[in-house]
Amino acid sequence: MNRLPKALIAAVALGSVALVSGCSDEGEPVTFDGPSAAAPAGKGGGKGGGGKGGGGTDGEAAAKTLMPTGPKAEFTTQNTIDDGTKIGVTTLHGKKSGFTGKVWVWAPKQYFDPKYAGSGFPVLIALPGGNGYPNNYWMGTDLKLQSSISKWSEEGKSLPFIVVMPVLNPDDKYYYDGSDTPGRPKMGTWMTEDVPDFVKANFRTFKSRDGWAFMGSSSGAFVGLKSVLKHPDRFKAVIASGPDIVPDSPLWAGHATEQAANDPEKLAKALGAKPAGQDRDVYLAFQAGTKESAVRKVNAFIRDYSKGPVKTRLQLIQDGEHNAATYVKGMEDGSIQWISQHMQAPVPTS
Repeated sequence: MNRLPKALIAAVALGSVALVSGCSDEGEPVTFDGPSAAAPAGKGGGKGGGGKGGGGTDGEAAAKTLMPTGPKAEFTTQNTIDDGTKIGVTTLHGKKSGFTGKVWVWAPKQYFDPKYAGSGFPVLIALPGGNGYPNNYWMGTDLKLQSSISKWSEEGKSLPFIVVMPVLNPDDKYYYDGSDTPGRPKMGTWMTEDVPDFVKANFRTFKSRDGWAFMGSSSGAFVGLKSVLKHPDRFKAVIASGPDIVPDSPLWAGHATEQAANDPEKLAKALGAKPAGQDRDVYLAFQAGTKESAVRKVNAFIRDYSKGPVKTRLQLIQDGEHNAATYVKGMEDGSIQWISQHMQAPVPTS
């Protein structure tokens, strides 16, 4: 499988830890209560981005928005980005999967603007490559994911996503392919049910799948791709960077039926056989650097499975390699704007 090298994973993790350790309020309580809390320092508001429904009414916002359902989690500060917004962390006890793991979250400054107090925000579940345990490397500031989304949303290139960063695997021994492998922790249920339920409990979100997407690198891209194709009723889009295409965890041994049910090619073929429609169209934004081997596999997938509801796009990143920094560049070059155009934007209210 096309995994991120362990040396690179370690380097990314060390970089994240180094930057996090310099944060003066690391470990301090942080709230994401929205406009009722103090807005981050600096310019409030900003553009809502280029998605669906950029301008609306209080009634429209209320109809589309799911207010936090509770119970509220307790977050501590993991990091702070330049505009004053916080990356928080908490431990989630998954009620449906039975798995307990860390989840990092970040809300854009628009979330704290009173004009969006009655509106939901789109959610981007960001998954790392490699084992993704015990940390999710997107929670650091070295890769600039959150600060880039903040900048892109100001420029109209991106929606102001809430970024959610759960652990990818329950240990550092195996890849679980984000699936419910028989006899193992239910990482498929964790990723597609417990994590979204947790976000709905703590944030203003959208009721429809128009507000839900994944982004991931390598093994995390596989999980995001598979989750969108398996649950098009819950998730609308994914940015899949240098993705693995087939489920090849060693834990599938003896479980061919379950393995096939988590195969993106089989899932895309089944979905592609259905008529296109707004209630099932999915948007698969593939990314690959010109120096990595994933290009051939992605091109084959796009050729064979871009049918009916399965909409695809490939962002080739010139001189890009199989690493997270390359993929952030690709997002800026077009991927984040493409999925944003097909998702629900926050609705300003009075």
